[in-house]
Amino acid sequence: MIIVSNTSPIINLANVDQLQLLNQLYGDITIPQAVFHEISVIGAAQPGAKEVETLSWFSTSTVQNITMVNSLRSELDAGEAEAIALAVEIKADLLLMDERRGYMKAQQLNVECHGILGMLIKAKYQGLITTVKPILDDLIAVAGFWVNDVLYHRILQTVGEDN
Repeated sequence: MIIVSNTSPIINLANVDQLQLLNQLYGDITIPQAVFHEISVIGAAQPGAKEVETLSWFSTSTVQNITMVNSLRSELDAGEAEAIALAVEIKADLLLMDERRGYMKAQQLNVECHGILGMLIKAKYQGLITTVKPILDDLIAVAGFWVNDVLYHRILQTVGEDN
């Protein structure tokens, strides 16, 4: 399975000590150069920076289709644009992205896309985590991940934790 990730799933999961879920769920993760730069250079002191440099299941790839990247840059930031272009280029099975505009653009290009919330549901169903709520609460409180109340309760209801 070929998996490409944007910046936010890596940083947000690292912020709540759940980065290993990426590897447990998907195996190896490929990131484009712009995502590597956003995490390891711009965000060198933040969680996830050291991991993308040292963990063997992260690899960095250079996008060849610069025309597509430049076209996507009119609507998205560099990491999102390169992540989508790389996913298209290497025919990724899945793109990990949370940003709404990037997610929608990926879907327009027929790129399968999942965000952190979908990952948490999948992790619970696979028995990798016992409960979603504490991780979701940490994502909101610690990582600053935004989830509206309706979606928050829908996620917990989906996994049987909405008491």
